[in-house]
Amino acid sequence: MRIAIVQQPPVLLNREATLKLAVAAVEEASNHGADLVAFPEAFVPGYPIWIWRLRPGSDMALAETLHDRLLKNAVSLDGDDLAPLFDAARQHGVTVVCGISERDTDFSRATLYNSVVVIGPDGALINRHRKLMPTNPERMIWGFGDAAGLKVLDTPVGRIGTLVCWENYMPLARYALFAQGIEILISPTYDAGKKWLGTLEHIAREGGCWVVGCGLALRAADLPEDLPGRAELYPDPEEWINSGDSVVITPDGLIEVGPMHAEQGILYGEIDTSRVGLARRSLDVAGHYARPDVFQLKVNANRQSPVTFDHRQGEDDAAVDPLIGTP
Repeated sequence: MRIAIVQQPPVLLNREATLKLAVAAVEEASNHGADLVAFPEAFVPGYPIWIWRLRPGSDMALAETLHDRLLKNAVSLDGDDLAPLFDAARQHGVTVVCGISERDTDFSRATLYNSVVVIGPDGALINRHRKLMPTNPERMIWGFGDAAGLKVLDTPVGRIGTLVCWENYMPLARYALFAQGIEILISPTYDAGKKWLGTLEHIAREGGCWVVGCGLALRAADLPEDLPGRAELYPDPEEWINSGDSVVITPDGLIEVGPMHAEQGILYGEIDTSRVGLARRSLDVAGHYARPDVFQLKVNANRQSPVTFDHRQGEDDAAVDPLIGTP
């Protein structure tokens, strides 16, 4: 199985333009034999990079202007916002994993989530996972996710699951995926560098699975000219805001391909899922190396909501996820 990691910058805060880039990347990756195409964290419409420089209270007017643009360009999954990407997956017969800023349309219609979607080769949405815990200043942007999408999926490329950026530091979240027999852990991220790569290497060894780090390579010169605060926050056009460091790591914890550092493009790697079973021969943390008589993990996989509506008998249960039809 061949995987393609798209380490190209989005058109920040422009959903339509970013999706055009994503569709072109899927086509290019497919032409190079990719079976799975993965994008970074919050790729559509771009990671809110300003939160790491614009501290709360420092310039509320600028913060509100940027958030307003993010809100207007966020992705609604109950509409056709991602239709171009669905069509590209179906046209090229590839599985697509993509980070998005998702706008909730079920309740307040104003909360954003740091989500990752998995799209099957038939162009259908097969999972939506919302980041469980936004990291540090991310909490000014995104709400808390739940475990409704903390799933391992059977796909043509293997059993895949996703954790977003620092969710990978959460041992219980990892274990929930290990216990579901994950073969390929895909980690869209904004993090980079040696510490992050060391973490992914450890996770591969711990879980006996392939780990795919999907990083963002972004320079100040890549930012739109009309981005509010661009000149003040990113005055040096040659600055690497993020170096990317996309990588593919074997179930033995060895780097197979990458890291792609301070470079924009598509990183390709070959994955053989048959190596997973052999890697777990001596260490299977959710199998023969577990001690369920001593340790047990309970995961609440129900979709969380701030309100419950009681329906008359025969009406649909409000707890059913309308996107993928599962409680």
